[in-house]
Amino acid sequence: MDRPHSPHKLRERLEYALVWPWVKFLGMLPRPLARAIGISFGLTIYFVHGRLRRVGLRNLALAYPQMPARERGRIVRGEFISLGRQLAEVCLFPRYTRENVSRIVVYEGFENFERAYARGKGVLFLTGHIGAWELSAFAHSLQGHPLSIVMRSLDNPYVDGLLQRYRTMHGNRTVDKDDFVRGLLSAMRAGETVGILMDTNMTPPQGVFVDFFGIPACTASGLARIALRTDAAVVPGFTVWDAKLRKYILRFDPAVELIRTGDNEADIVANTAKFSHVIEDVIRRYPDQWLWVHRRWKTRPLGEPPLY
Repeated sequence: MDRPHSPHKLRERLEYALVWPWVKFLGMLPRPLARAIGISFGLTIYFVHGRLRRVGLRNLALAYPQMPARERGRIVRGEFISLGRQLAEVCLFPRYTRENVSRIVVYEGFENFERAYARGKGVLFLTGHIGAWELSAFAHSLQGHPLSIVMRSLDNPYVDGLLQRYRTMHGNRTVDKDDFVRGLLSAMRAGETVGILMDTNMTPPQGVFVDFFGIPACTASGLARIALRTDAAVVPGFTVWDAKLRKYILRFDPAVELIRTGDNEADIVANTAKFSHVIEDVIRRYPDQWLWVHRRWKTRPLGEPPLY
């Protein structure tokens, strides 16, 4: 256990002391200015953080081997713009209300969510690190539809606590990945909605290998396991930036039809592959809004060499 004044704790407190004033500062600015500063910050990270840039370019080379290098660079740069824009939106959360949130994010396909929720068996909100994923749950809760969000806690507990306060301002709650199964089963029994980001690298046994951009990727299988067990509706939902509207669109697609062959383990893999394909389709439509700097293919099947 860390002592109260250990170097580790002091570093965490210093990081928080640096983060909090910037969050407050951006949150006080007019939205266009806050976004401009957020985007500038994202571009600064793009230029100075060579390792992240290299990971993004490597992932794009794996996913799009025929793509010109210049286009890969454009997409990675666009990703940092997207991240900077989302940073500003998160800082502005305390100022958003049910009356003004439609100026920032609008629904598309809301009837798909309503139909799934009306079944009463719970809704599994299938999403990924695309566009403004933090805004997805926040805006939905502002409209009177709070949900639980399955996420890994940040390494810095003080910064994590700050983010949790912002995420849960309007009834949302978080479910730690360590309590994943129990939390989801409880939510489905209560007919609730749970958001799951399932586009990050996993390790067995929590993950199974399915193709992602044609490359085996170790992918979280928990969503498929819970859906098959509870018959909850799996509804794809993504919040993406629309440059023409100058707003985000929170789009819900029809619930994914589950594969049921009677072989539970095979069905888990098949449905995980199906969910992963849904995410891939969205990334292909909005390639500069996905988190390419994450080492998505880090875990390899036994005997395969590393890709990074």
